[in-house]
Amino acid sequence: MTIDLSLACGRYDRTGALLDGRVGIEGCQVTAVSLTPEETFFRVFTQHEFDVAELSFSTYLIQTARGECEYIAIPAFVSRAFRHSGFYVRTDRVSCPGGLRGKRVGVPEYQVTAAVWGRGILQHEYGVLPSEISWVAGGVEDVGRREKVHMDPPPGVEIVSAGDMPLSRQLALGEIDAILAPRMPSCFRDGSEHVGRLFPDSRVVEADYFKRTGIFPIMHVVGIRKSLVRKHPWLAASTMKAFLQARAAALPSLDDTTALATSLPWLNQEAEFTRSVMGEEPWPYGVEKNARTLEAMLSYHHEQGLSPRRLALEEVFHPGSMQQFKI
Repeated sequence: MTIDLSLACGRYDRTGALLDGRVGIEGCQVTAVSLTPEETFFRVFTQHEFDVAELSFSTYLIQTARGECEYIAIPAFVSRAFRHSGFYVRTDRVSCPGGLRGKRVGVPEYQVTAAVWGRGILQHEYGVLPSEISWVAGGVEDVGRREKVHMDPPPGVEIVSAGDMPLSRQLALGEIDAILAPRMPSCFRDGSEHVGRLFPDSRVVEADYFKRTGIFPIMHVVGIRKSLVRKHPWLAASTMKAFLQARAAALPSLDDTTALATSLPWLNQEAEFTRSVMGEEPWPYGVEKNARTLEAMLSYHHEQGLSPRRLALEEVFHPGSMQQFKI
């Protein structure tokens, strides 16, 4: 019997083979759609539209801690990013991480995974607590953005609405002092006066952070509808296998010097630099190889009041996906 599955995720090099059918999920007929993360998360967490989907790690943890999530995750980390580069500041007011104390910092949603990592970095690397900042929540470029799932402000933390002006515009005008967001605000891209990165040489800072901590922040996981996994216990392992195969299909292009896979003139040199810092497998899937990163995320999430208790890895990932066979 073949299962009909719907799948939604971003089109990345590591997911492209799944989206275009070069890699399938064994035992399944997959209908795959490529969506932006924001659209995928909205449709998954509000309407549960897809059987397999890319999920915001933070929102998934919130719902899992509450026992409300319709999905169970597998450790296929389709989106990861260092987040020192995600702080955009008024350079006439803020020149160092400690300068954010007492300031107004915009976030698209308090719960977004990038903000969890950013606050964790501020607290554990620079001693700046979330309660020492006034958080302004709203769309970076559009008004009307709301939290995907309901959450109350953690004790001692102030979260106010951005109102009727996007965060990017507020930063350009000086209405707020900084933005912490996964997407680059247009005011930075367009070169607005007094808008810059908190860490101007963020690549150097992030490489040093990885060398010291071994942490490569995880942004998104892959979730499978729980009702399907209960009915088909093999589905979690087979889906994990497919995402591993799709990632493997993308790796050779990074070293192909005949015709560059992306429009980056120094793609091959960038791959060499990344391996020199992060090793031969810079984008690992699975629980064991990501233990430090996962433990940090679960700790930050609880410390910041987003999950009422520190979740265990066994609660977060389906057991059938946590180990892969070896020959």
